[in-house]
Amino acid sequence: MALNEEDVQKQIEHMMAFINQEAVEKADEIDTKAEEEFQIEKGRLVQNQRVKILEYYERKEKNLELQRRIQQSNMLNQARLKVLKAREDHVDQLLEEARRRLGEVTLDKSRYSQILEGLLLQGLFQLLEPAVVVVCRQADVSIVEGVIDKTIEKYKEATKKDVSVTVSKDHHLGAHVSGGIELLAQNAKIKVSNSLDSRLNQINQQMLPQIRTALFGANENRKFLD
Repeated sequence: MALNEEDVQKQIEHMMAFINQEAVEKADEIDTKAEEEFQIEKGRLVQNQRVKILEYYERKEKNLELQRRIQQSNMLNQARLKVLKAREDHVDQLLEEARRRLGEVTLDKSRYSQILEGLLLQGLFQLLEPAVVVVCRQADVSIVEGVIDKTIEKYKEATKKDVSVTVSKDHHLGAHVSGGIELLAQNAKIKVSNSLDSRLNQINQQMLPQIRTALFGANENRKFLD
């Protein structure tokens, strides 16, 4: 049975409606999928940027911490150096005070005479030479000459050896020396310095650790005592 023109028109309209509906649904499906992919990509990009930002600030925080430690270490080192410098200055002041008091010892002639006798005898024991020349301050020549005989007697009694001791007339200890003597033997090839200043320096070197401990306490960082 042949379709009339009206039926044909209805079928065409029905087909067009179906096609249009299918196109709309397909377009909605494409939009939905595109939105999902967009959200996924956006999330991925946001996460990547978040990771980069966190890494950036983590590196920056580590650099700041490193700089802080370096600065703290430098400040501690500077503080230690200042403390050490202050301690050394204090020890030097004590040494200078001791040197000043050495000069006062020479004012007591009786005591100073005993000191010179002891220094001379010790020097003779160190040299054990048959002939010794003594160098002293020009102001001490008479005092040194006054103790020579007694010192020689003690030396001979202890060593059973003879010794000739003379005071140099040509050379004297400088004015900067606090006192004491120097002993020369074998044409000045051998010398023993028993000036008060040299003895003070020897004692200072030997007792410096004890002096520092007495003044500033034991060093906590020191592992060995010998």
